[in-house]
Amino acid sequence: MDKTPKGFRLHIGLFGRRNVGKSSLLNAMTRQNVSIVSDVAGTTTDPVEKPMEMLPIGPVLFIDTAGIDDVGALGEMRVARTRQVFDRTDVGVIVVEAGSWSEFEDRILEELRDRKIPTIVVFNKVDLSEPKPQAVAKVQAAKTPMVRTVASSGEGMLDLREALIKAAPEEFINAPAIIGDLISPGELVVLVVPIDLEAPKGRLILPQVQSIRDILDADAYTMVVKERELADALDRLKTPPALVVTDSQGFLKVAGDTPAGIPLTSFSILFARFKGDLSEFVRGALAVEKLKNGDRVLVAEACSHHPIGDDIGRVKIPRWMQQYTGCKLDFTHVQGHDFPEDLSTYKLVVHCGACMWNRREMLSRMLRCRIAGVPVANYGMTIAYTLGIFERALGPFPSALETYRSLKGMQ
Repeated sequence: MDKTPKGFRLHIGLFGRRNVGKSSLLNAMTRQNVSIVSDVAGTTTDPVEKPMEMLPIGPVLFIDTAGIDDVGALGEMRVARTRQVFDRTDVGVIVVEAGSWSEFEDRILEELRDRKIPTIVVFNKVDLSEPKPQAVAKVQAAKTPMVRTVASSGEGMLDLREALIKAAPEEFINAPAIIGDLISPGELVVLVVPIDLEAPKGRLILPQVQSIRDILDADAYTMVVKERELADALDRLKTPPALVVTDSQGFLKVAGDTPAGIPLTSFSILFARFKGDLSEFVRGALAVEKLKNGDRVLVAEACSHHPIGDDIGRVKIPRWMQQYTGCKLDFTHVQGHDFPEDLSTYKLVVHCGACMWNRREMLSRMLRCRIAGVPVANYGMTIAYTLGIFERALGPFPSALETYRSLKGMQ
């Protein structure tokens, strides 16, 4: 279970002031000494993550954050790291000493409510004092579940576990499909997987593996080939496949080798739908048409990797975009959870498939773009658009294709 990808885990963020017992609570929940516990305030300096399984939810990821009330230059850096956790939190847990409630808790509760994140308030250390009536009334008015705990002894852990299970979004109990809803039982899906310098040695990358599993869960079956074997593989089939899915980098060749009657898309576009909002990415891809010389484009990758050769985000996408627009564009690249606070200087954000993230973090990032008025596109969507095969790549998704045709007609 520890090997379950983070993107498939329910992210549970622990928030609160320093020394209220967040780390003790995490240790009690996981039954391990995951976080350092000390009477010295501010012991937790960076978010601490602990994966575990919590039935009936399944795999979860606890994130113990640094105190949100930290002070000084180093404290500001800790708080900034903590605020990044809001973007990927599926369920928020506010930990507060039972005898105290302040503006810090008010702000955290307000932030979580504004983001529509299910929230639980934990009044910890109830062996030392009772929760303030004003605090209880405030939490009740916000219709937020409350739990009383003594983390150091494990008291209240079963109540907290039950509250977490009730707060879990429905999508984690009944997870959406990556590809299974696009096919019927018994149908064949051909997956086109390049084996190049950036392919990990001895294994497939996460979107490919997850797609294979999703196909099997749909009682369908799959054939995996490289680009140069696709045409021969299709010729050998007695019945055409229900769908061909390619790595976005091979779009042009795969589109040329796949008969027009066979639906075609890419792993990246599948994950654009699975992790984000496909219609919003359609709007972002169309924004390529409005780019001019000198416009800034932010290219964002969810994971951190060492770029090799013709890197997709640093080399290929910038090249294809500039060839399509005929403009010299200014590209900025970010990785991991780093993302500019000020997006106003960018004309477009191009994001990877976010296969390593949970859906909430991707949607949070898309919301930030929307608030800033900056369109956001996905790697696969951008590639398909700049290579002139956008409509075909959207063929398996009728509503997204309709959105594109409608917006295109308005231009």
